[in-house]
Amino acid sequence: MIELCPVTKENWEALIDLKVREDQRHFVASNLYSIAEAQFGEELEGHWDFHPFGIYAGDVPVGFLMYGNNFLHPTQQAFIIRLMVDEKYQGKGYGRFGVEKLLEIFRADERISAVGISYEPENEVARKLYASFGFVETGRILEGEVEAVLKMRP
Repeated sequence: MIELCPVTKENWEALIDLKVREDQRHFVASNLYSIAEAQFGEELEGHWDFHPFGIYAGDVPVGFLMYGNNFLHPTQQAFIIRLMVDEKYQGKGYGRFGVEKLLEIFRADERISAVGISYEPENEVARKLYASFGFVETGRILEGEVEAVLKMRP
């Protein structure tokens, strides 16, 4: 069974041991950095609260993701901040599962009308994955990354 589990004092160390391939390291911040960042959120066009999760296959951590909420943001009230799958588990659908679960969470919250994401321009795997869910590139570049948005409701 695959599931998302919140980061806790019991699992954070296992999650920081997850690593992407060497050629992917510049695409995503470390899980340690992300877990630390989640404690504070971010001030960018208002305050974003961060929510980190491990992606688990049974009892085995296989990936990590984190999203942020800012319900007062004028264009997107949720943002997928991080998504990574450990190099040993890539290509098995765990990243797709993580996005599907996040979209379920976002669809259930009436306050969310749009979800954003950003990724490195040369990360074709990310571009194809998010486009398959309906994310559309906006033409904006956020801190060197391509922004894409998915409208959840009018």
